[in-house]
Amino acid sequence: MSSFLDSFDISASGMSAQRVRLDVASENIANVDTTRTKDGGPYIRKDVVLESFGEGTTFANALRRARTGQSTLNTGKSGVRVKEIVEDSRETKRVYDPTDPDADEDGYVEYPNVDVLKETVDAMEATRSYQANVTAFNAVKQMTQSAMDINI
Repeated sequence: MSSFLDSFDISASGMSAQRVRLDVASENIANVDTTRTKDGGPYIRKDVVLESFGEGTTFANALRRARTGQSTLNTGKSGVRVKEIVEDSRETKRVYDPTDPDADEDGYVEYPNVDVLKETVDAMEATRSYQANVTAFNAVKQMTQSAMDINI
């Protein structure tokens, strides 16, 4: 029964990770024109690094359990989590505008390395992944309700 209910945790971890991805994409889009941050210089695009966790997350672990006669079902909590949020190393954009207060001595302004199209695609992908996890969560919920309705 425990491994059956672990599906809720797996889907919930996926929803949580995708929410963070959507938050970061939104932050990047909101700062597309931010030429000055508290640290000085333009906003630097952020990206989310996800990682799987738990014993049941790799094929090698499942194969090992099968060879040793253990259950091939997930034997502990597993899912996905945010490993870190990193700054994008791509160059910032330089635009000539000597009238801008953030222009350097040559008249260039540094703009963030944010591509709105890429951020939009990332946000759409995170939304679709979130929806897939909601669908899986609801399927397990429905199976649980159906199992409880069985009269023996």
